[in-house]
Amino acid sequence: MKIKNTEIKVIRLRESSLKVNDIQHAIRFATGKHSEESTRAAVKNNLKAAQKLKMNSIAFTVLCSGQERLPKLASAKIMAQEVLKYLRQEKTSLKKIIFCLYDKESFAAFKKGVIDYLEYITHKLQAGPFTTVDAIIEIQGGIVVIKRSNPPFGWALPGGFVDYGESLEGAVKREAKEETNLDLTGIKQFHTYSDPERDPRFHTIGTVFVAKGKGMPAAGDDAAGLRIIKLNEVKKINFAFDHKKIIRDYIKYKTDKAHF
Repeated sequence: MKIKNTEIKVIRLRESSLKVNDIQHAIRFATGKHSEESTRAAVKNNLKAAQKLKMNSIAFTVLCSGQERLPKLASAKIMAQEVLKYLRQEKTSLKKIIFCLYDKESFAAFKKGVIDYLEYITHKLQAGPFTTVDAIIEIQGGIVVIKRSNPPFGWALPGGFVDYGESLEGAVKREAKEETNLDLTGIKQFHTYSDPERDPRFHTIGTVFVAKGKGMPAAGDDAAGLRIIKLNEVKKINFAFDHKKIIRDYIKYKTDKAHF
């Protein structure tokens, strides 16, 4: 596939005709040694290094150990996200970005996590910025947070992307039901967050709603877990995106409101 003028490929080395002189820069990348943060930094730094040297191609030879700190599919998505962000934000001389895998399982994971994932992002979601919604769901004296099963990892407010033809209110109700099994009542728009760096994957503009939760909370299929937290627990929790800031803004709002 292509993003702008750069071709992105996923290949198996033993089945490939790729030769040393086909690429100008190759990086051995062992997924077992990397966290999400270090993976993002490694990909970003190597892409910038290749550009500084005015190279026209770069290859990541990905060594999967079978005991990765990150699952293969998660590693692939993280690397794809950094490639996408780089190609959208930077002027580049790179004409090829190649992911080289050795075994069948790793190749399948990277084919899905890089090519299929980027096809979905660029063709279905279009160019962005992407519109998202999040919900601060008040229930049982606390708020609901979910544990993400996809990168970026961490705890997060329930939410997701707005579908074409869907209202913000409709999207937040749908996402809340899918991720927490809760129906929302008394929905009020809280604030919109638009910092281009708020999401490490790509530029999103997110509208946050406050609502009451009705029903029995339960984690959806795409969540690794669900908790109801008290507001005084927030500082101890590792949140994805800018969700810690959002909750702190909500706490300040609640505190200021109580003074009137």
